[in-house]
Amino acid sequence: MSGARPTLPDDGRPVSGVAAGSAYFALPPTAVDARPAGPTRLILAWPGFDPPRGASALAAAVPMTGVPTWRVYIDLPGSGAGFDSAGLLESEGLEAYGAAVERAVEILPAVLADVRRDLRIEEGPVGLAGFSVGAAVALHALAHGSVPVSAVAAVAPIISPVRAAGPMERRFGRERNWDENATALADRLDLGAQAARMAGRGAALLFVGGATDRVTPPQDIGALRDLLRQEGADAIENATIRMGHALAAEPGTEPEPPSIEAVRVDAALSDWFRQRFAEVLPTEAEGGPEPGQPVQPEQSTQAGQATQAGQAAERAPAAHSEPASSPWPGPEAVRSPMGGSPPADLPDGGDQVRLSTW
Repeated sequence: MSGARPTLPDDGRPVSGVAAGSAYFALPPTAVDARPAGPTRLILAWPGFDPPRGASALAAAVPMTGVPTWRVYIDLPGSGAGFDSAGLLESEGLEAYGAAVERAVEILPAVLADVRRDLRIEEGPVGLAGFSVGAAVALHALAHGSVPVSAVAAVAPIISPVRAAGPMERRFGRERNWDENATALADRLDLGAQAARMAGRGAALLFVGGATDRVTPPQDIGALRDLLRQEGADAIENATIRMGHALAAEPGTEPEPPSIEAVRVDAALSDWFRQRFAEVLPTEAEGGPEPGQPVQPEQSTQAGQATQAGQAAERAPAAHSEPASSPWPGPEAVRSPMGGSPPADLPDGGDQVRLSTW
């Protein structure tokens, strides 16, 4: 256990704590248009070495407010604040990446136990999510199998350090400088080698990539998806968003109002997790709860179906009940944004989010 149990506020505000030595930032369930369905009541998420780099920064960028579960954002071991993806060209940076990933996976059972104790969440499978290095943590954790996982959403994951280094070599005009140990570490952290183990866990998978991402190009995500299919993964969904790699501006260590790229990613993840972890309630016109009113557990409703992620992305800014200058929703419950249509100014007629199922 890690320290005293934090006091849980009764106004829907975030909770900070420490689990197994790693700081976390937890957002309680505040959705009014959905309630939990099924055994998963917790999503754990990790930031990256690129912005957003910290737990609270990722929570502000991708709060997943419409998902009626706890969302707990966990700092990477050793903190990624001093590194970015370009650091992977050096042995020191690659070793820091490897240490963060492997340590985060190693301590996950202890982190989960502390978080459950602190937030009073019952046992059951968890959802995992992450950005960049944090997405690699989520996927390696799935492969490791030390905790039960029902679904994983990976945003711009570092799939292979070797493959990620290539575009960065061209971008920065210098070759990677890896010693023998770093080269062996890069091979060990290649997610392609873990495809069979990931597929065997039976978890639902969502990959979110940036159309102009130079660190994790869409074709790398497609290659991993194909490997997982070959290994028998049941349902894999893939969203391609018009963005690069980072989801926030530098330095990305503190909460800031979300960028448009982060809003789109948040809409995709929120919609996808809602389909798996939530029962959508009737609208107010259909006799559902009024905005700001808590969901009554005894209400009888029919299970709803979330809309496509591209539609959610269009109206995602409406998810926040405070002005855009604040990165946090207010204590009142927030209705998840649904509906809308994509703009017509995207390349080759594409949507902001293109979601496919294989």
